[in-house]
Amino acid sequence: MERVSTGIPGMDKILNGGIPRRNIVLLAGGPGTGKSIFGQQFLYDGLLKGENGIFVALEEHPVQVRVNMAQFGWEVKPFEAEGKFAVVDAFTGGIGEAAKRERFVVKTPDDVQNLVDVVRMAIKEVGAERVVIDSVTTLYITKPMIARNVVMQLKKVLSGLGSTSILVSQVSVTERGFGGPGVEHAADGIIRLDLDEINGSLHRSLIVWKMRGTSHSMHRHPFDITDKGIIVHPQKVLTVKQREER
Repeated sequence: MERVSTGIPGMDKILNGGIPRRNIVLLAGGPGTGKSIFGQQFLYDGLLKGENGIFVALEEHPVQVRVNMAQFGWEVKPFEAEGKFAVVDAFTGGIGEAAKRERFVVKTPDDVQNLVDVVRMAIKEVGAERVVIDSVTTLYITKPMIARNVVMQLKKVLSGLGSTSILVSQVSVTERGFGGPGVEHAADGIIRLDLDEINGSLHRSLIVWKMRGTSHSMHRHPFDITDKGIIVHPQKVLTVKQREER
């Protein structure tokens, strides 16, 4: 089994060596759990290893995405200049001066087919081996019943072109699922990030719910967000009380 390193200290150990190549991983979590950071760290690690990548921005301006990555020391502009990395603008609809300078723009972000076509073009032109879409929730939040279909369409393109991909999925703090009916069945892997209050303090943790093609830890592990990115603690296990639906 060929694996792709996440580039996140401690994470590969939980996955017994990394994410199986071509897997589509659903990265689910509530606000403030570090989903975008996880995805961006995964992409930047790939660039350092010679694996080209694209970041599909559905919820943030592409300029802000680059600023956010630079805060962790992940400067992507040199890789963009070399054609090894690209941000797909699925946020602005091409409106604004900055948007006009973007290489890949989804004119109608809520049109799933339009998005899929632009993502396909970007992967081919960049030769992307790693892809992060942040977030797929934006695509089906107004039409929850098409959630699984959206993920399946993306999966055919991403896996078919040989990419190992992370699809960010937003859930509410009290939600126990992964975002969207049936989405979990369409993904090859699911990693859930959580932020829980324990004894008056907030603690971040993650758990791998499933990962096709590999065994993985069945425990919940704490992690930290540092100025260098996410660090997972595979040797530690965090116990939280069962969440109650509200």
